[in-house]
Amino acid sequence: MDEARLLEKLRDLENLIAGATTPGEAAAAGNARDRIRARLHLLEQQAPPVEYRLTTQDMWSKRLLLALLRRYELKPYRYKGQRRTTVMARVPRSFMDETLWPHYQRASAELRAHLDDLATKVIESALEEQSGDAEERDEVQPRLPAGSDRDAG
Repeated sequence: MDEARLLEKLRDLENLIAGATTPGEAAAAGNARDRIRARLHLLEQQAPPVEYRLTTQDMWSKRLLLALLRRYELKPYRYKGQRRTTVMARVPRSFMDETLWPHYQRASAELRAHLDDLATKVIESALEEQSGDAEERDEVQPRLPAGSDRDAG
């Protein structure tokens, strides 16, 4: 998937999250971000925001989450001592459950697939070798001596 296709998928996802079911409905209703913000402001009046601690797997996921929160005028923060992959936000529960979290999960899956595809192409191109997973064997290896393990991740 190329970058233009990824951007199109992410925009389409926001329209879907905003509740536009057809292209005409999306155009008639205006900007998806504005519709989602309006929904958020309505929900904030109906129920108080709840503090959420959101833990991301990696810095790419964190960047995506921060961008989504800021896109909808939510203010992400982190308390001293929390991990860099932790993001705090005050959000109405229904907005988190019905809008923000589903949007994040779908966008994160698209981004992860794109980055995985890109990394595979770069590695295989640079090294001129397949970068698939290691061969899996049936026999169990004896425990390696101390100091021979390396953490590559």
